[in-house]
Amino acid sequence: MQISKTTPLVVTGGASGLGRATAEAFAKAGAPVAIFDINEEKGEAVAKAIGGLFCKVNILDEQSVLDGFEKARAAHGQERVTVHCAMTAKGGKTLRFDKESHAFKRLPTEDYAFGAQGILISSYRVASISALGMANAEPITEDGERGAITLTASVAAMDAQIGQVVYGSCKAGVNGLVLPLARDLMDLGIRVNSIMPGIFATPLMLGAPQKVLDSLAASVPFPKRLGKPEEFASLAMQFATNGYFNGQTIRLDGAIRMAPR
Repeated sequence: MQISKTTPLVVTGGASGLGRATAEAFAKAGAPVAIFDINEEKGEAVAKAIGGLFCKVNILDEQSVLDGFEKARAAHGQERVTVHCAMTAKGGKTLRFDKESHAFKRLPTEDYAFGAQGILISSYRVASISALGMANAEPITEDGERGAITLTASVAAMDAQIGQVVYGSCKAGVNGLVLPLARDLMDLGIRVNSIMPGIFATPLMLGAPQKVLDSLAASVPFPKRLGKPEEFASLAMQFATNGYFNGQTIRLDGAIRMAPR
């Protein structure tokens, strides 16, 4: 697939971090870009800067996501690329010792369910709604391709740390979606892949103290630094343009393997 004005992009979480870098990269390549995000102020600013469209979308709400796609398609036509970066979750250990009660307390099932909604279920929601639109569009390559979907997992899908029982298992679930989705959609010419980023220099991460950032950078085998959002965007672009990428879950992490803590 060649990226151009005839290959619209939808990127969730496009107001900042990995999503913003992806939106900027595709806009620079000429694609009409629709940014889905809950942060209206930042989302509008990014959309204005790249000549794109902002859609206020809550990935936890089915109707909100449907409305976002409807708005994006009305403005740009059927998206041919979707990159899902948005997520939300709560953290915590499975059991923790409470000093006041002198007893162990369990991570509430409700907290786990919230993370599953914000990571795993939202990934299926965005991918399946996008695929439904792509399935009804005309092929755009000689192979019969109709679109490409990229989900965002994490290295925590493979080596989650202490306190990441929700995040790690739900990100592993995102990877688990990739192959069956790709097989479900193969006859329709829709590809599905996921990226597992390591430690990236997103605005959230850069809010940590400098000594923490330095320690994290030193833990990366090579290059000894945090990943750049532009490097995530570059791989997302490759997933879109290289038609033989399908059913892949790829680490982008400088060869880091996370320690238990």
